[in-house]
Amino acid sequence: MEKREIKRYIFIAFLAVAVCVISQNFAVFVSFLSVVLGALKPLIMGLMIAYIFNIIMNFFEKHYFPKSSSKLVKKSRRPVCLAASFAITIAIIILIMYIVVPEIASAFGVLYDEIPPAFTKSKDFILGKLKEYPEIQEQISTVEFDWANIAEKASKLLTSGVAGILSSAVGIIGGLTSAVTNLVLGLIFAVYLLLRKDKLIKDSGRLRKLWFSDDTNRKLGRVLNTANETFRSFFIGQFVEAIILGTLCFIGMKILKLPYAAMSGTLVGVTAFIPIVGAFLGAGISAFIILTESPMQALIFIIFLLILQQFEGNIIYPKVVGGTVGLPSIWTLAAVTVGGGLFGVFGMILGVPLAATLYKLAFFKLEEKESELGITPPDDDEEKPQKPAKKSKKPAKASAKKK
Repeated sequence: MEKREIKRYIFIAFLAVAVCVISQNFAVFVSFLSVVLGALKPLIMGLMIAYIFNIIMNFFEKHYFPKSSSKLVKKSRRPVCLAASFAITIAIIILIMYIVVPEIASAFGVLYDEIPPAFTKSKDFILGKLKEYPEIQEQISTVEFDWANIAEKASKLLTSGVAGILSSAVGIIGGLTSAVTNLVLGLIFAVYLLLRKDKLIKDSGRLRKLWFSDDTNRKLGRVLNTANETFRSFFIGQFVEAIILGTLCFIGMKILKLPYAAMSGTLVGVTAFIPIVGAFLGAGISAFIILTESPMQALIFIIFLLILQQFEGNIIYPKVVGGTVGLPSIWTLAAVTVGGGLFGVFGMILGVPLAATLYKLAFFKLEEKESELGITPPDDDEEKPQKPAKKSKKPAKASAKKK
């Protein structure tokens, strides 16, 4: 047999043995996998942070004295652009917190003040409508809420069980400390990756040439290029779409003279990063807060946002994101559902570009097989994904030497 066939059979045998061992010791394998993932969590977090910040950093690098040949500019380009990326991200987070948190606190303050009078008004209204049913009126009139007593019981509940509260507080503090530690280590690792990315890319290319054949490298390069283009276009498109949607929501609410316009526009824009369900989540929170001011205004806001969502889904999203993500609506919904079920909000965000990458690779493979078999694919396929754009290499101009 040829060496390639021998390697293939060895790999199949090793894979079969590994599957049998894992299936017989599945609990041990899951525990081992959780320990490994816990240890690698800062590195995985750093990779994701570095990828997202690399998009922002590339934008700054293109505009940081691009035509300058100064050595100082070349050496300072990467650190300065990296610092600008982190600075603008921190500024955006602070701005969002500054807009949203005070408005939500004010809304809950209004809600706390308005609940007792609203309950009394509702009870009087119901009693007035049930004059023909004195028995029901008597039962409803006996319903009273002693808010002072409720507050006293709540305070006793909080002060009782000190040991349980302390243990819960210790657990919360421990989890928060672990999360902060992982975040700090991830940020440090991301900074290192971004500062040394050119060297790391070059070294990984050398290792790929050493370990894999040219055909394998070509296939692997196509997978990586497709994934990079899909994820990059998704994040940029979602960011631009979130800004447009939040801005339109703010402007529309100002025109309609609805309360909490800045907070609602910010919430709708931020939650729009989650595909399909994100904007509705922000709309639900905003509608509940507007409800503290006026139920009619909350209804107007919901109708306005439904119209805005239709406009955004049919006009803005195709223009901003376009066909670069290339995932049909049914698969987008499936990706959000499965990703959210497995990994929560984080899975909802990453599920769409990951599914789009797999969909593109499968579609390109299908086209290759059809081309090999001489099958002509249909030209009217509206869900056909776009192939990654090939970089055109400009031929170097040969300088004529004067004799």
